[in-house]
Amino acid sequence: MRLIRLALPVYVELLTAVVAVGLIDTLWVSGLGSEAVAAVTVATTTENLALGVILCVGTGTTVLVGRRDGRAPLAPVIRTAWLLLGGFALAVAVPGVLLREPIARLFTDDPVTVGLAAGYYAVAFAGIPVFYAQNLVDGVFKGLGDTRTPMRTALLCNVLVIGLDPLLIYGLGLGVRGAALATVAARLATLAVSALLLVRRLRARTGAEKGTVSRSDAAAILRTGLPMSGDFLARALVGMALTGIVGRHGVAALAGYGIGLKIMMAGVMSFYALRQAAMIHTSRAGEADGPPRGHAALVVRYGLAAGLAASLVLNALAPAAVGLFTADPAVAAEAVWFLRCMPLYLVPFGGLIAVGGVLQAGGRGAGLLAATLAGFAVQLPLAFLLGARMGTTGVWLAMAAGAALSLGLVSPAWRGPRAPGRASARDRAPRSTRTAAGPRSGR
Repeated sequence: MRLIRLALPVYVELLTAVVAVGLIDTLWVSGLGSEAVAAVTVATTTENLALGVILCVGTGTTVLVGRRDGRAPLAPVIRTAWLLLGGFALAVAVPGVLLREPIARLFTDDPVTVGLAAGYYAVAFAGIPVFYAQNLVDGVFKGLGDTRTPMRTALLCNVLVIGLDPLLIYGLGLGVRGAALATVAARLATLAVSALLLVRRLRARTGAEKGTVSRSDAAAILRTGLPMSGDFLARALVGMALTGIVGRHGVAALAGYGIGLKIMMAGVMSFYALRQAAMIHTSRAGEADGPPRGHAALVVRYGLAAGLAASLVLNALAPAAVGLFTADPAVAAEAVWFLRCMPLYLVPFGGLIAVGGVLQAGGRGAGLLAATLAGFAVQLPLAFLLGARMGTTGVWLAMAAGAALSLGLVSPAWRGPRAPGRASARDRAPRSTRTAAGPRSGR
């Protein structure tokens, strides 16, 4: 139950911060036509890629803060994380703004859709530093064992997007670009609130603790977070490739895929909530040297159950949910069929994503990444070949095959006996008397 208590706020946070913002944008721009929906689909798919880049800093910081909280100073880790974030933000934002049109052309040949997507990119890439900073602030809160504050600030961001989207898209006539402006503005306001709360929390917990940027801390953050980032980044890249493959079947197929994907993400975020909860629990509970076999197996069962539950709900609600986004019968048919095919994919995918948190915090993220890449090595060629023979149905079957293979390959890591992890012993110093006696945030 401890895992579920941690996961529930994370689920709400992810649902609102990652899924709902894209859903809200897609819902509001649907009145502008299928090209606008396709453009937002393309743009938000790329944003997932950008999120994958910064996860190495965000998740690495979460794990290190969790290990050191009450055992070693936190300020050096947090200051180093901010420096790393600045470098990553510039490396993504500047090329993104400059290459916005070529990036849009990677997904579609339709000139109207390319122009709309490029307009969205111009704003969204410029706002990447804000997006990254919020991810890091949330990561520090989670390292402290607090998953409720990120949930609350994510809800605040959604409220702001809901209010700003219609104003900028239709009220000011900015169209698709207005959706991007609304998202960035809402995130900036939310970041101001989150940063203030974090400063107060850290002052209360650590007082006037001093710390400087450290190369060893930078290496520890990257070493811990890179496997998770690589896993997510690989998924985002494959998502981009799948978007390109689906785009070959026409604008209706692309728009339907975008709508179906946004709806499906409401279920998928439960898998990522379980992953983050398992990672937080493992790093803070002193299990970073390899959690017991039973713990990992329990997390897998939770993930499989979440995949089954998401499949049942999506199939039951598919026509009604799709109807909220489009009145075009061709687009609606594509979206509904996508959701009908997803149970074969979601069940193994749920188990795979959930157990990743245990493996990551236990120093076995590299094995998870290898299994993920192997699954993609099968999925992409299958998607291309089956898509040519069976249309989009072949693409959906290829997704299921890749997820099942990855789960099968990673199963020895959670079925096998406890193995020594790679976590650094220097992060596992005895807990201080002060922290042991005091309450822990979110515990």
